Amino acid sequence: MNGNFKYWNPTKLYFGENSLNYLADELKNYGPVVMLSYGGGSIKRNGIYDAVIDILKKAGKTIIEDAGVMPNPTVEKLYEGARMARENNVDLILAVGGGSTIDYAKGVSTSAWCEEDPWQKYYLRGEEATCKVIPVGSILTMVGTGSEMNGGSVITNHAEGLKVGKVFGPYAFPKFTILNPTFTYTVPQYQMVAGFYDIMCHILEQYLSDDDDNTTDYIAEGLMQSLIRSSRVAVKNPRDYEARSNIMWTATWALNTLLKMGKSTDWEVHMIGQAVGAHTNATHGMTLAAVSMAYYHHILDAGLPKFVRFAQNVWGIHGEGKSDRQIAEEGLQALEAWMREIGVVLHLKELGVTDEMIPAIADSTFLLTGGYKTLTREEVIEILKESM
Repeated sequence: MNGNFKYWNPTKLYFGENSLNYLADELKNYGPVVMLSYGGGSIKRNGIYDAVIDILKKAGKTIIEDAGVMPNPTVEKLYEGARMARENNVDLILAVGGGSTIDYAKGVSTSAWCEEDPWQKYYLRGEEATCKVIPVGSILTMVGTGSEMNGGSVITNHAEGLKVGKVFGPYAFPKFTILNPTFTYTVPQYQMVAGFYDIMCHILEQYLSDDDDNTTDYIAEGLMQSLIRSSRVAVKNPRDYEARSNIMWTATWALNTLLKMGKSTDWEVHMIGQAVGAHTNATHGMTLAAVSMAYYHHILDAGLPKFVRFAQNVWGIHGEGKSDRQIAEEGLQALEAWMREIGVVLHLKELGVTDEMIPAIADSTFLLTGGYKTLTREEVIEILKESM
């Protein structure tokens, strides 16, 4: 492994069918006012809301409800939540939902007492919080983002055509997270498989970088193999507990900072996908899926040894009598076949992107330097066109 690093993840995890039972004990560690953040109301239909409210009331908490967190949280919603948390002097933000809800909660936690515009300070200038940060706890109902055990917070500004992620330090990580795989059973198939690809993409963004013998690359290969196997089971039977629990656990380890240790990491697929999301409001995992294959083919030669390793160690591609490029291409073919098998979007036009939108999407794409190839704006346009 190359480089020097510090590793610390302060999030406490409770995992399993009975994990919600631990919420009452966790609530003892925080003051009386809890802001309950959630989305469009699915937690009310599946009974999770009632169970959480009952625990909060028995704990004697004052509950401030912050409903309506959208799949791609907007800057306007962030301002609203921050104002609500500040005016009610909230002691804990409890996010119940998927990654968007938890992302949003971290944004609110760092923005409520921020004297500057948080969009400018955090998301455009990338600065750290210098104000009081409200603790966040999370109850996960849809897997994919890994937001339950990291400092990431992605906010969309439609007026500026930007969807930007800020990775806060450990001070903004959820203090605790409750992971009950059965809470994910009622997620619609489209959202479920989008989450599956988001997990895969998180792993690949870290795996497809550097050329040293890094221990975390071996971990990444195991996580990808587990995801592939369990996803195939889950698309046929979404209530298979073993498959859904394995996927939930994989999603957490895919982006809880472990895999990036000693790595430069890539993240350009996310930059392009998030730009697409800013202009279409499409589901995050689907935007990643739609641009991935064109991007990977574009950087294939620059990172050929790792793509060969990916083909052989993850997909079991045999190399006898083949060139390295042939092996690598077969690995990407196997990845695409799996994507088709689980049912993710493979073309941007399916997400509402038109040819006329491509220049603006390219303008909204941040160009990063950690991967095997640093793109130009013209190359982003080429990739977007190939993704149509």
